Amino acid sequence: MREHQPDPPNPGALAHRAEARAAPVRPPGTPRDGAIPRLETVRVTAPDLARRATLETSRRRLLGAAAGFTTLFAALATKLTDATILDPVKPPPAPKNTFSTVARPLPTADRPRAMMVDRNGEILAVSLPTAAVYADPRQMMDRADAVRRLQNVLPGLNGPALLAEFTAPHREFVYVAREVGPEQELRINDLGIPGVNFLPAEARHYPLGRIAAQTIGAVDIDGHGIAGLEKSQNRRLREDPNPLRLALDVRVQAVLRDEMAKALDDFQAIGAAGIVMDVHTGEVLAMVSLPDYNANDFASAVPKARFNRAATGVYEPGSAFKLQTVGMALDPGLVHVWDRFDTTHPIDIGRFVIKDYEPMDRWLYLPEIIAYSSNIGASRIALIVGKARQRAWLRKLGFFERCPIELPEAAMPLVQSDAEWSEATVMTVSFGNGIAMTPLHLINGTVALVNGGVLFAPTLLYQDPATPRPGSAVMQPDTSDTVRKLMRDVVTHGTGTFGRVPGYFVGGKTGTSQVVRSGGYRQHTNRAGFLAAFPINAPRYAFYVMLDSPHANALSQGYSTGGEISAPVVARTIARIAPMFGLLPVTDPAEKAAIERQIDLPLQPQPPPGVIALGPGHPYPPGAADAPDDLSRKRTPAASGHALAPRAPRRYASSHASDQGR
Repeated sequence: MREHQPDPPNPGALAHRAEARAAPVRPPGTPRDGAIPRLETVRVTAPDLARRATLETSRRRLLGAAAGFTTLFAALATKLTDATILDPVKPPPAPKNTFSTVARPLPTADRPRAMMVDRNGEILAVSLPTAAVYADPRQMMDRADAVRRLQNVLPGLNGPALLAEFTAPHREFVYVAREVGPEQELRINDLGIPGVNFLPAEARHYPLGRIAAQTIGAVDIDGHGIAGLEKSQNRRLREDPNPLRLALDVRVQAVLRDEMAKALDDFQAIGAAGIVMDVHTGEVLAMVSLPDYNANDFASAVPKARFNRAATGVYEPGSAFKLQTVGMALDPGLVHVWDRFDTTHPIDIGRFVIKDYEPMDRWLYLPEIIAYSSNIGASRIALIVGKARQRAWLRKLGFFERCPIELPEAAMPLVQSDAEWSEATVMTVSFGNGIAMTPLHLINGTVALVNGGVLFAPTLLYQDPATPRPGSAVMQPDTSDTVRKLMRDVVTHGTGTFGRVPGYFVGGKTGTSQVVRSGGYRQHTNRAGFLAAFPINAPRYAFYVMLDSPHANALSQGYSTGGEISAPVVARTIARIAPMFGLLPVTDPAEKAAIERQIDLPLQPQPPPGVIALGPGHPYPPGAADAPDDLSRKRTPAASGHALAPRAPRRYASSHASDQGR
């Protein structure tokens, strides 16, 4: 059987098959090479067109939104770039004290009233947060019931008056209580009375009660100052949140008040005034007026308690003013300490009779006139000074105008006009009659007499010791030095011996004047004052204490004079407060003797060799006023005079003169 052999491959077929395998596969529907394409008809319906229009609108809106967001993000990026890179905001400088908790200042109307503190930081006045209760009567369903329920919480409410407020027509706002505490606020809130709400408020509080009440003053129900420092410093306290630091020292204030209150009770006086002042700055460290009141209850205080006798009371200073008389005579050199003056008899001038109620019946040296408080001697000296010099001196020391202190109640002195200032006025003013002033005037003028001759404007505001306070030189330092020695003689040998303090060197001057009532003087009724400075060898503090109408008793040895009533008050005050100032008593005999020599002035000093002193036969120096010439010839004793040996002054329980001379 013959095997079948395949036919030989055809070359042409083989090539065709290879091309077929190599040619790309034509997708279905595509025309063959060289073929003519067929036209197809596409039919689009109306719904399709609407759908396409909607899609196109959405696309445009999306593009608009995208463009908007792109713009916003671009602006934000630009701003951030400027704030952080181009012009960054710098943080405020860090405070020096990293522990400071000072709050951001509030608007003035919302800022708490600043505290007042004494010179050592003791709080004298502070505003405490509280709440005010108000109501809108329109929201109340039963106004009478609301009043009744509010009275249960606030017993002091005037129910009928409050109900009248609630029922008045067109009332939208009624204060129920201007000040309630946290407990009352909570109880009122628990009542749930419609229309009753609260406002933030503050209450002024005085932690020390009666201490310096008249000086600190008071505020009204809206927190505005109405008296004392609260009034004069109202703007400062409202606008500056920092505490207002005063010159007052509450320790000194408390001691002086304590001693004065004891004397007021012991001698049944109707009132008292006392001041302590720094002689080198004019700062008032203490100002006491009795009777006083609790500063937290100003509304209930009676007028005589609100009255500040130290700055508002106007009184004749009495014999304490003799220091001014000798100062105005010594400063221009018209008289000297070794001069003598005729006190052998009273002076008759017009309807006045000037006499001493502790007469020495002889010519007195100038130190004796001050030590024994001679009215006649002071009058003789004033006649030498004359009217023009006397008025000029008093004006220069501030006795003709209101004291420039931060108290709106500070009073003007009572001074006669130039036309009324007669020769009699010259003499009576010399011993503190015929002129009236506040205790503040008197002590401020005395400060200049003891501090070297510099007059300061008295102040109740603290003064930085690093910055010397300016003052006015009103006399020569030598005049001040002599006056201090004269004041020391008063305490060691004269009418002020009850002002002595063991271990301390006190100088002073008594001043007792009769009380003026209904245009005349009340007999046997005095104002007893004592003016002092210490330590008198190097003064730092001045004191003045005055008791009004004290009654003599065994404690005062039957006298109602400044030497017996007020001098002991000053002495006890100095003994108590001196250690507070770091002033300890001098106990070393050698040191004590050295200081005594420094301030010693004999009661009968002898003139330097070759100097002719004033005295019998030579009563007035060149330059003395012309007016006293006629007066000096009246009953002037012969040159022989009386014995010059000093003797203890006689004491009298009462007198009929306008000045007791003590």
